[in-house]
Amino acid sequence: MYTLTVRDHFMIAHSFAGERFGPARKLHGATYVVDATFERAELDADNLVVDIGLASEVLARILAQYNYENLDEIPQFQGRNTTTEFLAGVIQQQLVAAARNNELGPDSADLDRIRVSLAESHLAWASFESPV
Repeated sequence: MYTLTVRDHFMIAHSFAGERFGPARKLHGATYVVDATFERAELDADNLVVDIGLASEVLARILAQYNYENLDEIPQFQGRNTTTEFLAGVIQQQLVAAARNNELGPDSADLDRIRVSLAESHLAWASFESPV
């Protein structure tokens, strides 16, 4: 399986509901490093997994919706704990939609899988992946 990964970051504020979150129930900030990995069994006609420039642009566009935002105030996240795991899934699903629309280059709908990993520190990260 061939892979290509692009990296970006974004900064957010949020809080969590539930005793298990302890002090994170208070409003706090996070800076996430995001790795988006695209997988393909066979390279495309140009010997690419995906267009690296377009993949970087699309990832940046997705992250821009959340950058410097308080996620508690975003309507689609109301009543949800915006954990690292949850956010990895949200971003991955948006990348899958972009791939299906060939926004990542010709034939990006033919990608096999996309994985998104969010690192909240050098010690902890979460990922979500699924087929395109």
